[in-house]
Amino acid sequence: MSKKDSNTTSDYIDFDRVMNVANKLIKEPKTKLIGTYLIIAVNTGLRSGDVLQLTYEQLQQDKVAITEQKTGKKKIIAINDSIRAIIPADATGSPFITNKGSIITNQHLNRLLKEVFTKEAKTLNISTHSCRKAFGRRVYQNNGESENALIYLSELFNHSSVAITRKYLGIRQEELNNIYMNL
Repeated sequence: MSKKDSNTTSDYIDFDRVMNVANKLIKEPKTKLIGTYLIIAVNTGLRSGDVLQLTYEQLQQDKVAITEQKTGKKKIIAINDSIRAIIPADATGSPFITNKGSIITNQHLNRLLKEVFTKEAKTLNISTHSCRKAFGRRVYQNNGESENALIYLSELFNHSSVAITRKYLGIRQEELNNIYMNL
């Protein structure tokens, strides 16, 4: 999906691409922070502000209860094996502390994402929201691109309707584009 095909401000990146890149980044001390962010963000579907509030202590649990910054709604997130594999058992504090000793900002994350996904950034609008959309697209695909998947995602994303979720994920426009491509 290109920028002009999307009705939202950011595009999704393929889930597997994000995970492959993140698993490489996490191995190097210099890029571990961005790798950690990518794995957590793409596996939870949380907004970046909510991801950045998470602590090692929370991520060491099976489930995390959070209050979303944007909506103020409470949410419980299951911590899957992909996240569990990167969280040290004895670590404490925030996994998102920069060399300057503060939690990384959204602006800095967005710059890093554009650097990490240079190829995609040439044609797509890459931002922290791209991971949330990658999560949504993965859930949609894993559930047979069904209407039920959109209902689940609408609830997970706290959207007021399935139509908003469909538009958010760029599904409608993609389906319309496919009509022309399949003639």
